Amino acid sequence: MFKVATYNANSVRARLPIIMDWLAAEKPDVLCLQETKVENHNFPAADFNDLGYRVLYKGQKSYNGVAVASVHELTELSIDISAFARPGEARLIAVQVKGVNIINTYIPQGKAPDTDEFAYKLNWLRGMRDVFARDFSPDAYLLWTGDFNVAPEPIDVHSPEKLLGHLGYHPMEHQALQYVKDWGFEDIFRRHVPEGGHYTFFDYRVPNGVKRKMGWRIDHIWTTGPLAALSRAARIDMAPRLKEKPSDHTFLVAEFELD
Repeated sequence: MFKVATYNANSVRARLPIIMDWLAAEKPDVLCLQETKVENHNFPAADFNDLGYRVLYKGQKSYNGVAVASVHELTELSIDISAFARPGEARLIAVQVKGVNIINTYIPQGKAPDTDEFAYKLNWLRGMRDVFARDFSPDAYLLWTGDFNVAPEPIDVHSPEKLLGHLGYHPMEHQALQYVKDWGFEDIFRRHVPEGGHYTFFDYRVPNGVKRKMGWRIDHIWTTGPLAALSRAARIDMAPRLKEKPSDHTFLVAEFELD
């Protein structure tokens, strides 16, 4: 079985004990991280290596940052996103692992609708379809994962009527994300878990948000059809979100039966 996980760490160094404990217990083939918030020379690669994980990373000081760790050989892929991404922002890293192309992204948050940052987010999302169309095929093994900063459906937020139009659950975001999905992706979590009430993000600012189930499903694992056909399970692991000093996100996991 080929197990892939994604996790917005909200600082890889602050969350290192949680990440290391999770890797040791779960032993995924691949872990994709977002919001590592560390420059490359300060990335804690040795801690991953000690557990048998190779790791590739792109970072910047205090903001953004993405990484991929794997027990298998990692081949980094060169992906040009200069048409829509700001120079210096560490928001995408692409690798190939066991014949699977993995694109790990931290999509811009957008700050608020009707702002330049929101327009940037929409353009970033739409730009990803151009990337996939240029560099990949819907018939290949391709996995797109990370923090998309969008909850696609009403069942992906705790109060859909109240939240509609807010950042992260806005019709324009839905339209942009669907545009990318229509290229040839399937939401692997929804393939296996059709019901609502499952979330990957709980805002720190909401008192007892986890216990009150006031969450959002904004972290995703999407794949092309051939890889989706090999998927066997998907789940959200809530235990790390309940630990001391957690990220505001938690781990999303998918398993595939590769040859």
